This record gives sequence, C-alpha cells and structure tokens, in this order.
Amino acid sequence: MPQDIDLHQVIRAVQDWPEPGVTFRDITPLFKQPEALQYMVDTLCSRYADAPITHIACIDARGFLVASIMAYKLHLPLILVRKQGKLPGACIHQDYTLEYGTTTVEMQTDACSAGDKVLLFDDLIATGGTLLAAISLIRRLGAEVTDVAAIVDLPDLGGSARVTEAGVPCFSLCAY
Repeated sequence: MPQDIDLHQVIRAVQDWPEPGVTFRDITPLFKQPEALQYMVDTLCSRYADAPITHIACIDARGFLVASIMAYKLHLPLILVRKQGKLPGACIHQDYTLEYGTTTVEMQTDACSAGDKVLLFDDLIATGGTLLAAISLIRRLGAEVTDVAAIVDLPDLGGSARVTEAGVPCFSLCAY
C-alpha cells in the first residue's frame, strides 16, 4: 500500500461553482497524481477485499473512475448507474432531487438480481439524492446495497445521514 496521502491537500475547492454560494470539491487533481489515485484505490480495495459483496455499482460519471479500477482489482462485476438516456436496452429509471434541481438516473434491468450484494460507489456524498435513487434502483431489482463508499463526504449537507437512515452504512476517505 502506498504511503498515506492527505486528500484534503490535493482536492481543490472551487468557490461559487456551479452556482453562487456553492463550494465545489473538485477531485480531478487526485487523478493528476498517480500516488493519490493508487492510495484511494488501494485503501478502498483493502477495506472491501473480504466484504461479502458480489458487485460494485457506481454513479455517472466521476464514480466510474475509481469504481472501475476497484471492480478490476477485486474481480467483481461493475454496475453503471447513469443519467437517463445513456444506457442501451431495457432500463429502470428513478427521479430524484439534487442540490441544483431534479433529474433521473437509470440502470439496465439485468445489472443485478435477487441475492446480489452491492457496494455502491460515488465520488462525493452531498445531499444523498443520487445515492438514494441508485439504492432504490438496485433494491427494485432485488439486490441489497451493503455499503456506500465515496472519496468525499460533505456531512453538513446531510446525505450520509439520509443514506444511513435508509439502512445503508457510509464510508468516505475524507470529509469537509
């Protein structure tokens, strides 16, 4: 495992983006430093190496970056939760409210099924709307979401509390 890295020192705060009053936590600098990416992936894989999970689900689009590497390293199938209209074939949809409005996410109907145990990954936990929508989709297909993992948690926005109240534990590499 690589040396511990303080992700707070790498993640950039962008003021007033995407709208005034919002401080956006930009994770893209983490991908400019191979050591930071290795640290994130190795820490997450170490945490979930012996967990009873059968799949990793990830949320469009930044969640794809780390979760795909985790799925590869842990030898698990990867489930994509995407914005509506991005996946071919039969899909189920879930509307939700996020920090800046409402939107819809979808999953293919054959992505998981009853008995599957899913780790759900996203880059950031804010209000929890996207994660709760993804949890709903996974549950509608009969699978269980065993954990939510993220790079960043913004606990003051209440998302991790909402996810925990929905019966799913949350883990993040850092919080603001």
